[in-house]
Amino acid sequence: MSSPFHYYLRVRYGECDAQKVVFNTRYAEYVDLATTEFLRALGYGEELFSGELDFQLVKQTLEWRAPARFDQVLEVSVYAKGLGNTSFTLAAEFRIAGHDRVIATAETIYVLVEQHKLTKTPIPPDLRSDLLEGAPGLATDHAGYLSQPAAVISDNG
Repeated sequence: MSSPFHYYLRVRYGECDAQKVVFNTRYAEYVDLATTEFLRALGYGEELFSGELDFQLVKQTLEWRAPARFDQVLEVSVYAKGLGNTSFTLAAEFRIAGHDRVIATAETIYVLVEQHKLTKTPIPPDLRSDLLEGAPGLATDHAGYLSQPAAVISDNG
C-alpha cells in the first residue's frame, strides 16, 4: 500500500525502562491502540464500542529493531496483510515520527467473533472490502505531532 493509515502517539515516561527505552511489552499495547484507531478510521467506531464488531487476538508476532525513547513520537502504520474466512491479519510498522527507519514491526491475527457467543463468524463483505482498501492517507494524531511547526519536531534521541 502506498500510503497506509498512520497513528501517532508520544512515548510516556511510565512506558519506559530504567534506560528510558520503551519497554518491550508496550509495543503490543501500541498495536492495540493503533488497531482501534485504524478501524475507527474505516468507519467502525460505533460498532467497536457497541460490541457489534468483535474480534479476538489469536496470534501476535513482534520484531524489535531499534529503540524508541521517552518523549519521542511514534508513527505506527497499519494495514491489512491478509484475510481469511473468519480471520484477518493486520501489519504494523513503527517509526520515530519524521524518520524512514522502521524500528519495530508487528503482525497480529484476529478472529471475528459473534458478540455474545464469542464463536467464529465470517467476515462480512463490507468489512472485508474496507480492510482491503484500508484508510490510505488518513491519520490519527494523539501526540499533536502533525500540528507542530517543523522546527519544533525532534527525535530526542
